[in-house]
Amino acid sequence: MISEQFATAIAAYGIDFWLVAILSALIVAVSKSGFGGGMGALSAPLLLLVLPPQQALAILLPIFLVTDVFVVWQWRHFGVWRLILPMVLFASIGQLLGWWFMHLVNETALVVMIALIALASGGQYYLTLFFSQRTSAAAQQHSDRRSIRRKRRQIGARASVWCSLSGVSSFVSLTGGIPVQIFILPLRLPRQFVVGTLAWYFLIINVSKVPFYDQLALFSPSSIMISLCLLPILPFGIVLGKWLNRTMSDKVFYHLSYGFLIVLGLRLIYQVLL
Repeated sequence: MISEQFATAIAAYGIDFWLVAILSALIVAVSKSGFGGGMGALSAPLLLLVLPPQQALAILLPIFLVTDVFVVWQWRHFGVWRLILPMVLFASIGQLLGWWFMHLVNETALVVMIALIALASGGQYYLTLFFSQRTSAAAQQHSDRRSIRRKRRQIGARASVWCSLSGVSSFVSLTGGIPVQIFILPLRLPRQFVVGTLAWYFLIINVSKVPFYDQLALFSPSSIMISLCLLPILPFGIVLGKWLNRTMSDKVFYHLSYGFLIVLGLRLIYQVLL
């Protein structure tokens, strides 16, 4: 009986749909296990190419949750709870706002704002990198350390802005990875602690979405069946993401992470303009 349901679900959608859906699931797994989840924001815009928004959210949330559980297990010793607690607190407030104003939020305006912030953050990183090559190494290191110390002293204030925005955008469009990376990347933690902290963060806030999505009647037998069909893809992406994280340096990790922010910003802008 179950095998017949799987066969029916697979046959109901064309090959184009399944190629896009498999790529979306793979991106989620690689992103969360290797880069903290920011690149996973590409999965929702990808799936929107073949599905309406609410159905895409309903399919992706179980994929996110299963991946979060495995990634937390892999990086469970690397979570920085001094960061996780305020991050989750403000993200929860953001998610409540997202749920409360689900039908009032202008999703297009929110997506454009997040895209512009992502472009500005990534652009600032690479401009700083470019101009730092024109200053002495000692002076640049002193400036970098001072900037990092300042941002670490402002954790509460920065979390109240970026993690609240992450909560709202995560609830309405599953793009919460962009604001939270803008919060955490400037702290310049070792890459394992970035991934471990974000793993716990996303697991907690994604679990908290389930009753709200259910109350909004987003889940359906069809969406659940599609999510189940995509689950076998996740282990491959999780292993690949962890391997990438362990083989790259912190320098490469941050270059790629900020690069993904720019790509995501451009992709979201393109999505809005279509």
